[in-house]
Amino acid sequence: MHASGRDMNQNPQQEQAPAWLEDDRLLQAHKLAALGELSAGLAHEINNPLAVIRQEAELLGELLVPGILERFPDGQDIQDSLREIIRQVDRCKSITHNLLNYARKNDPIIQAVDVNEIVEDMVRLVEKEAKCRNILLTRDYQRDLPLVFTDAPQLRQVMLNLLNNAIQSITGRGEVAVSTRRGGPSNLEVRIRDTGCGIAPEYLERIFDPFFTTKSPGQGTGLGLSISQKIVARLGGTIRVQSALGQGSTFTVTLPINETGSNHA
Repeated sequence: MHASGRDMNQNPQQEQAPAWLEDDRLLQAHKLAALGELSAGLAHEINNPLAVIRQEAELLGELLVPGILERFPDGQDIQDSLREIIRQVDRCKSITHNLLNYARKNDPIIQAVDVNEIVEDMVRLVEKEAKCRNILLTRDYQRDLPLVFTDAPQLRQVMLNLLNNAIQSITGRGEVAVSTRRGGPSNLEVRIRDTGCGIAPEYLERIFDPFFTTKSPGQGTGLGLSISQKIVARLGGTIRVQSALGQGSTFTVTLPINETGSNHA
C-alpha cells in the first residue's frame, strides 16, 4: 500500500495496470473483506475456551492455598505458572477484543469517542508485527483532548490502514511514531510518521488513487489509502501526507471537533 519511489522505479508498468490485474485486485479486496468477517466469528469462538481456561486457572489458584503449596517443593513455581496462564489469557482476550472492534460492521453511528483510545487499540494490534520486524513503535498522545463525534469502527479502519502502511514501508530497523494533538480551535490531529523508504514527489498526488500500488500482484490491493481518504472525508476530516524519498513519510489525519455538549477525554 505504501507508494515508495524505489519500488516505483522497479515497477513502472504498474502505472497503467491492465484490466485483468485490476480485476484480480478487486477479487483480492473481496477476499480480505470476507476474511475480516471470518475473523469476527473466530474471535468469538476463541473467547469461549479462553474464559474456561481462565476460570480453571483461578480455581486451581484458590485450591492451592499456602498450606497445601508448602507440601510441594515446587509449590511457588506452580503458583507463578498459574498467574502466568491468567496473564496470557488476558492478553489473548485483548487481541480478540481488538479484532472484534475492527471487524464489526454496523450501520454508521456517530457518537462521542476518545481518539486516543481508538488509536491505542490499533497500535496494540500491530505492535507484535512491528517488534518482529525490529521496528520501534513510539506513542505521544496529548492528554485531555476533547471527545470527537465520529464513527468509531470506520476511524479504527483508517488508523489500522495507516499503521500497516507505515510498518510495511520500513526495511530493516526503523521507527513508527504515533501522536495526537489539538490541531486548532475546531479540530485535532493524529500523526503517523515512519522512517521508511519515502515517496517520490511525482507520485504524491496519486497515492490516494484506487488500486495505485507499487507492490507485486498478491502483495497488496492498492485500496488502503484510497479507502482511508474516503472514510476521513465522510467523517468531515482530511488526510494529508508529507514525504521525503529515503527518509520516510508522515500521514496526518485531521478530525473536526464538535464542542457542543462534548466532554474532555
